[in-house]
Order: sequence, then structure tokens, then C-alpha cells
Amino acid sequence: MIQLQILSGQMAGDVQVVRHFPFHIGRAQNNDLILDEPGVWDSHLTLEFKKPDGFVLKTAADAFTTINEERQTSARLRNGDIISFGSAKIQFWLAAPHQQGLALRELAVWLLLAAVTAFQFVLIYRLLK
Repeated sequence: MIQLQILSGQMAGDVQVVRHFPFHIGRAQNNDLILDEPGVWDSHLTLEFKKPDGFVLKTAADAFTTINEERQTSARLRNGDIISFGSAKIQFWLAAPHQQGLALRELAVWLLLAAVTAFQFVLIYRLLK
């Protein structure tokens, strides 16, 4: 999972979590992230995940896009890259991983320790008898 932090425009400060690919960004209503900013095309960018390459950004033909201030039409994204297109700026981040709760496992360990301790008390009591 990745997240896109919007750095400029009307939605500045918002964070968009990306859970599926390809992920489309543009002005049109059928995009996954809609940015109604000057200079943003109807379908400006697409984020894809390709196994050997990782996360890849592809722009529409003739659309102006920069990654870290260098013009790109297709590029592999790295954590922290700043993508500028039109008057919009977003930052690419890897999202924090979801950690499973460990409460059930912890409870099982504590119950096992209590059972072992109780067994030792019973064993000592019978040996002393």
C-alpha cells in the first residue's frame, strides 16, 4: 500500500491511501484521485505496480510532469518522491504496514505460564506429602 500526500492546491494536506492499481489521477470524474487544479488534464497520471520494477508512474501523452524537479513521462517511484503536474504537487510515500493484534497470542502465553506454575505447585505439594 502507498499513500499520496497532497502538497498544494485546494486539497493541500490531505492524504490519499492507494489500495489498488492502476491508480488514475486527473481532473475527470472517473479518476481515482480527482484534482481540479489549473494545468491538470482530465487523465494526467497513472500509477501502476509492476513486480520487477515496483511502483511506476506513467503520464498521458504530451502531459507535463516532473518528479523531483526533473521532467518525466514514465519513471519508477521511490519513497519521498515529489510529483508535480500542472499546479498540483503530491508526495509519494510507502504507507505504514498494518500490524495484526497480538492480544490473543499474549493471552495464550499467560495462560500457559499460569498452568505451568500451578502444575509446579501441585507437584511440590505431592512431593512434600
